[in-house]
Amino acid sequence: MTLYGIGLGPGDADLVTVRGRRVLEAADVVYSPGRLSRSVATEHVPQDRIGDVDFPMTRDEDELRRAWREAAEEIAPRARDGTVAFVTLGDPNVYSTFGHLRRTLSAFHADVDIVVVPGVSAVTAFTTALGVEISSGASLALHEAARGAAPTGPDRMLLFKVTDVPTTHEQLVEAGYDVVYGRRLYMDQGETVVTDDPGTLTERDYYTLAYAEKCDLDSEPATAAFEETESESDSGTGARVKTDGGAQPASEPWSVDEFRSDTVSMERAEGEACGDEVPEVPPR
Repeated sequence: MTLYGIGLGPGDADLVTVRGRRVLEAADVVYSPGRLSRSVATEHVPQDRIGDVDFPMTRDEDELRRAWREAAEEIAPRARDGTVAFVTLGDPNVYSTFGHLRRTLSAFHADVDIVVVPGVSAVTAFTTALGVEISSGASLALHEAARGAAPTGPDRMLLFKVTDVPTTHEQLVEAGYDVVYGRRLYMDQGETVVTDDPGTLTERDYYTLAYAEKCDLDSEPATAAFEETESESDSGTGARVKTDGGAQPASEPWSVDEFRSDTVSMERAEGEACGDEVPEVPPR
């Protein structure tokens, strides 16, 4: 039958996609490479359908290849006879262990069909948690920054696995970056932290990321002028959009009429920007 590689999202069980949840619920057995992804999976499938595979914590490539071959030997027969899922946090093809399993199965069990179900990755989820906007036309580079590494060069960088925050922070600041950190965003396990103070993140944690932006960037979009106008007004209404720091949103939802009005306005603006003739839409 099929092996599904399923991205579980950044850690909150509610951020699994509808398709991912549907496949999980239908799977005969679900395998996980670690405790965190397993804890998310068990929010959607019973414990007795969780498979058991062992992945040693080592950098020895021979040992890793042996472990992945053993995992493939365990998973392949199940996938031939039924529906099997292998889950990872984030997306299966972004900084994920799923690639090891896919390559191993392709090499030694090529008859197993493999289907990837994408998930919400920290590559995109960090923007909401940290209150960052990557505007149209802007570039963003992805790097790992384990053990005090601090890649520099691009105007905007997202750094994963920032395990030595003080050392990385010092180098980034010297290179002219403003930096904000997020730890265990959207995760129930451990404390979620969003901060620009490296002194609060001295303890090493694999699930720490950083967004670094050059201090002298001048790339405000045209509509940024509206924020200046709003701050000068006395209306006191404030902005609708708030960062949730990786937690559930606390702001009041928009009404249906507000949503419809905004949707129509956005559709008209997009059409006009593309040079289309947009007909007038009568009010609802």
